[in-house]
Amino acid sequence: MAKIKGAIVVDTARCKGCDICVTSCPFDVLRMSREVNEKGYTYSYMLNPDNCTGCASCGLVCPDGCIKVYKLKV
Repeated sequence: MAKIKGAIVVDTARCKGCDICVTSCPFDVLRMSREVNEKGYTYSYMLNPDNCTGCASCGLVCPDGCIKVYKLKV
């Protein structure tokens, strides 16, 4: 039986750094970057990608739809 692993892709150019996705992640996957995008906002990224299960909590709460969630069979 294949194990399911999650992965997310954040559109860093559109992310406004609201931090809602980071607080909604039950597996402590996301963090806010110290760098800024071209609009001057910090953005989220996967700090702990191995913890991601693809639950999509982050993508569902993102007010700007900047996060795409994928489930991968490993």
